[in-house]
Amino acid sequence: MTKIAVLGNGSWGSVLGSMLADNGNDVIFYGNIEAVNKEINEHHTNSHYMKDWHLNPTTSATGDLAKALQDAEIVLFVLPTSAVRIVAKQVKEVLDQSGNKPLLVTATKGIEPGSKKLISDILKEEIYPNDSDKIVAISGPSHAENVAQKDLTAIACASDNEENAKKVQKAFSNNYVRFYTNSDLVGVEVGGAIKNVIAIAAGILAGKGYGDDAKAALMTRGLAEISRLGVEYFGAQAKTFSGLSGIGDLIVTCTSVNSRNWRAGKQIGEGKSLDYVLKNMGQVVEGATTVKAVHELAEEKNIDMPINEAVYHVLYENADVDEEIARMMGRSPKAE
Repeated sequence: MTKIAVLGNGSWGSVLGSMLADNGNDVIFYGNIEAVNKEINEHHTNSHYMKDWHLNPTTSATGDLAKALQDAEIVLFVLPTSAVRIVAKQVKEVLDQSGNKPLLVTATKGIEPGSKKLISDILKEEIYPNDSDKIVAISGPSHAENVAQKDLTAIACASDNEENAKKVQKAFSNNYVRFYTNSDLVGVEVGGAIKNVIAIAAGILAGKGYGDDAKAALMTRGLAEISRLGVEYFGAQAKTFSGLSGIGDLIVTCTSVNSRNWRAGKQIGEGKSLDYVLKNMGQVVEGATTVKAVHELAEEKNIDMPINEAVYHVLYENADVDEEIARMMGRSPKAE
């Protein structure tokens, strides 16, 4: 039995934690909303995020970070990108006091605006500057709603250290979720982060009434942008983007109503404002934050990211969706 602390008890955190408990692990959630912690402990439910679903009854939740981290062998980050650095600093203080050095696993899919850092970079800076091989990222085509129903799912787990990736693979895998190890940590993270931006674009097209041809074109060219930024800026391996955390995650996020990024984009395509969508979504829309970081990177390094730029213009510069579509379709002809 492995002691696992899950930091973040939203939909994905709850489902992953419950799954890990189903696998025979000792799981405790850490969250800062006491009402959610109380509901998990007393009823084994998390109704705000996952209606009509029950967590494994052996799980528990706490608002005490030291209690959650005590003797943990794996610490799973399932927090919004904006909260990762804040919580990582707190984790560092607790671990320094205890002397414990657990594996850090990130299931957060985003890039930090301003610093333009991947989640693994933040964890290295704040917790493990000298033990970066103890960081693992998991990413792939996986919606919490589907995994909760034990739908068949495949996910990549990546680390600079193969043995640590295998440890996570063993702890997380079961008969309905299959984990594949991967050595390209940054590539897996880039794919998981930027596909959220493309999913917003896919939702916008759906909201405007465009069909399958437009969706396929967007996803294909979106994958080209993800690969371009991943390879040219982050030094990722190109082949990673043809795998689970690249095209796999892109497919599911751009085509499913379970995708909150797609749903957000659809509402924007239908004419709603970003402020309205974010206030009424009830969950974090990571693509709306990631698009800022990618915009900064594209400008800084002169990397061609037309889909990302169009989404950025619509979300943050009040650009007209139809004009952005016309501008993109009217770009100078080029080779694929």
